[in-house]
Amino acid sequence: MIPVEPREAAIGRLTARARELLRPEGVITDRARLRTYECDGLAHYRVTPALVVIPDDATQLAQIVRACAELGVPYVARGSGTGLSGGALPHADGVLIVTSRLRAIKEVRVEDQRAVVEPGVVNLDVTRAATPYGYYYAPDPSSQQVCSIGGNVAENSGGAHCLKYGFTTHHVTGVEMVTPDGEVVRLGGDAPDTPGYDLLGAVVGSEGTLGVVTEVTLRLTRLPEKVVTVLAGFHSTDHAGAAVSAIIAAGVVPAAIEMMDALSIEAAEAAVQCHYPVGAGAVLVVELDGPSSDVDAEYADITRLCEENGAFEVRTATDAVERALIWKGRKSAFAAVGRISPDYIVQDGVIPRTALPEVLRRIAALAESSGESGVRVANVFHAGDGNLHPLVLFDDAVAGAGEAAEAVSRAILDLCIEHGGSITGEHGVGHDKAPSMARMFGEDDLDTMQLVRCAFDPDRISNPGKVFPTPRLCGERPGRRQGVHPLQEAGLAEVF
Repeated sequence: MIPVEPREAAIGRLTARARELLRPEGVITDRARLRTYECDGLAHYRVTPALVVIPDDATQLAQIVRACAELGVPYVARGSGTGLSGGALPHADGVLIVTSRLRAIKEVRVEDQRAVVEPGVVNLDVTRAATPYGYYYAPDPSSQQVCSIGGNVAENSGGAHCLKYGFTTHHVTGVEMVTPDGEVVRLGGDAPDTPGYDLLGAVVGSEGTLGVVTEVTLRLTRLPEKVVTVLAGFHSTDHAGAAVSAIIAAGVVPAAIEMMDALSIEAAEAAVQCHYPVGAGAVLVVELDGPSSDVDAEYADITRLCEENGAFEVRTATDAVERALIWKGRKSAFAAVGRISPDYIVQDGVIPRTALPEVLRRIAALAESSGESGVRVANVFHAGDGNLHPLVLFDDAVAGAGEAAEAVSRAILDLCIEHGGSITGEHGVGHDKAPSMARMFGEDDLDTMQLVRCAFDPDRISNPGKVFPTPRLCGERPGRRQGVHPLQEAGLAEVF
């Protein structure tokens, strides 16, 4: 067990240790500077950390984690801080470990279709490094110009092209990580699969609760022979949703199918002048890639199916500039809503594609039912796999508006569960959606997950307070909150 020591004393000792290990600029204690780290991309929740450290390399990071374990100080790892679920929300009595200086691209081995990078490397920089060799890194979150690979691994991030290429977990073959006791271990490697339990699969998407990743081996993807980007305008989300279902039912699997509704289109136009079809109640951005012959055949199907399902305008990018402009509207959508609303919550849930029309109508009804609070919902999402990103807009200066927005946000997640979906597709659970875990999973499920967490972090110092709705002490009998679990009695719950 971790030692029990007064918070101020433990932080003081950790600060002194950090100053021995790191450069002066790598240890931040000034209150004003600490506040710059008080939230991630989900600015609705803010906590000022007791200490921020910025190690230069994995060795320093491991030494800091080891010191946290010895002193019983909780820690939270943070990359670029672009997360949207409060996963990197600091602990008020703990240390925030920032990985932004671990940003080396160590290897690009095209003969193995692998890249080895540190966690602070920006997502898009992997593609930039691989492109001269004819390869790229497929997962592409909207924040790919600034988000870091370590954060992508923590949240199992997806992106617009996850419909065809999958999520981060499908492109990570190995990691080096620092466990909560400060030990450096490796999971996986260059091979596509390794024998035994899939510990790598447990770590990817664990949101920093099992340790801190310090190196990642990534799978690279060959650049496609041809890429075609189509923009289709519809009068309503019902028509656009019908087109999505028709495309998938026809056996066509585009690289991406993205949908934006009228409110999100309005925001994107105000921010980046993307020139989407005038009067559209919804647009689809559909991208095809692959061998030229396949893309040409799929393009004919896409345009036909969009028109058959009510598209009043179908536009095809003729060059890289037009393609970039089409994507600029979609990629800027989250930030763009700041042009039409002073405050907003970015939500993330998943539903079956066929439920899109009904769920979108019910989301609109939720906004209307919020009354005089002025809550509105803009929808922009990965329509191909039913991954919704409702943007709940409100003005926190209006009395009760923040509470109403949170209520609408939670109700949207309930809708996703009701339709057989999930409370997150790629943003993680973090702090924001932890209360909704109990709506999606029963006590036995949550207790089983907790056993995995306790195997890695029995003292619960690695990103505490995230993912699980209520704290569960390691060693408690699942479902009873007392006694020792049989696996621990047998010595099997600490095998990792």
